[in-house]
Amino acid sequence: MKEIFEWERLLFDNLPHNFFLEVLFRSTVMFIALLITLKFTGKRGVKQLSVFETVIIIALGSAAGDPMFYEDVGIIPALVVFMCILLLYRLITWLTAKNKKIEEFLEGKTISFIEDGEFSIENFKKESLAQDEFFTELRIKSIAHLGQVKSAYIETTGEISVYYYPDEEVQYGLPIVPNLFVNKSKIIPTAGIYSCTNCGFTEEKNTEKDICTVCKKDEWVKSINTTRIK
Repeated sequence: MKEIFEWERLLFDNLPHNFFLEVLFRSTVMFIALLITLKFTGKRGVKQLSVFETVIIIALGSAAGDPMFYEDVGIIPALVVFMCILLLYRLITWLTAKNKKIEEFLEGKTISFIEDGEFSIENFKKESLAQDEFFTELRIKSIAHLGQVKSAYIETTGEISVYYYPDEEVQYGLPIVPNLFVNKSKIIPTAGIYSCTNCGFTEEKNTEKDICTVCKKDEWVKSINTTRIK
């Protein structure tokens, strides 16, 4: 039967002291694995925290949690993990300050999603962000159509930053409110101003089928040019 406050077990879990080298190796491997895994989840997977910050939190949480709950996990090995994480943090922080490419790989960079009321299609494809999810973010900011938006960016934290047209400069644009967007069709019923539902390209159309000159898609919805409700 194990005794409480058995110090050798409590501190070292009766492990040989050279096991700490393995602890350092394990910590480094798992830290890098976490970093790479979260990097490829995309910005939205770690919204409001950078990938690097998220890895630090997960690694520290795991290192702190195990010795709290499991009697067969020694405190000293956990403290070695803390020291390893701290050293890796210092090293990576130093590398990101010295090398712009490393900084962009770990932290990402701000990406333009909308320019002059239309999607930046190539940038949109690079991010793991669904159109519906992006529309939701815009609607939360009281945006009814893309013609109200001069530019929009996804930040390194996953947040969406938006710059608006003044009311007097609002253009016709792709409606993103569900009751209007749902009326998309490959057939243009009446002549008027329409927007491509894929990229937001907007122009005057006649009553016929048409292909978007920007993204080559063929679904359209009638554009609107209402101003924002503030």
